[in-house]
Amino acid sequence: MTDGIPHSVVLTDLTRRFGDFTAVDRLSLKVESGEVFGFLGPNGAGKSTTIRMLCGLLRPSSGSGLVGGFDISREPEKLKPAIGYMSQRFSLYPDLTAMENLDFYTGIYLAGTRIDPMMKASLLSSVGLEGIGRRITGTLPTGWRQRLALACAIAHEPGILFLDEPTSGVDPSGRRSFWEIIYRLASKGVTIFVTTHYMDEAEYCDRLGFIYEGRLVALGSPAELRTSSGCGAGASLEDVFVRLVSSDGSGEAGS
Repeated sequence: MTDGIPHSVVLTDLTRRFGDFTAVDRLSLKVESGEVFGFLGPNGAGKSTTIRMLCGLLRPSSGSGLVGGFDISREPEKLKPAIGYMSQRFSLYPDLTAMENLDFYTGIYLAGTRIDPMMKASLLSSVGLEGIGRRITGTLPTGWRQRLALACAIAHEPGILFLDEPTSGVDPSGRRSFWEIIYRLASKGVTIFVTTHYMDEAEYCDRLGFIYEGRLVALGSPAELRTSSGCGAGASLEDVFVRLVSSDGSGEAGS
């Protein structure tokens, strides 16, 4: 970690069990302020469960977590103004216009406060959605709806942004555009915690955490993980992930 830079996320042995099933198993990590942190793993690895705990939506079974200095177990309501959250499933109201969705979600984050129309128009422009404020959300293409969901998550200018599979179902061109927006936010000091199962998107992150069957199996920059896995500088991150999972003993690699 860089000296003098506070951590936006601090997790210590964070665990979530559902009956006898352990979805997240003793997860410990730190994410620096302003960092683009990628949380990668296959479907069912525990990524979404982790995100929900960090946003105060799901109580941990054990362990602890601080997000923006707030305890995720004891102070979930205090998290709302500090974070933005874009869920894995498209969560906006399809029958509302883009502007109406912005009003609704801003009100949730800021206890009924609304932003003025000029700011909303500027916000839509910042995610490449100029002039669609009156469009019904359900009629928008998938990529546009994802960008609208991002606009709703950042309307209150949070310092920490949680994105759960934000580019799922979006074509490659749309995914690149989405990551350009993420970079712009990070350049302004916003901490980005993003989950994905697209290994090519890992290259866009400052650091990565690989999760498999609920356990953190590796942590570091893409270059560091290539080195620690022994795969070499030219290896794909998918190959790196498979090697690290196999050497960690978490399961049959590639299964």
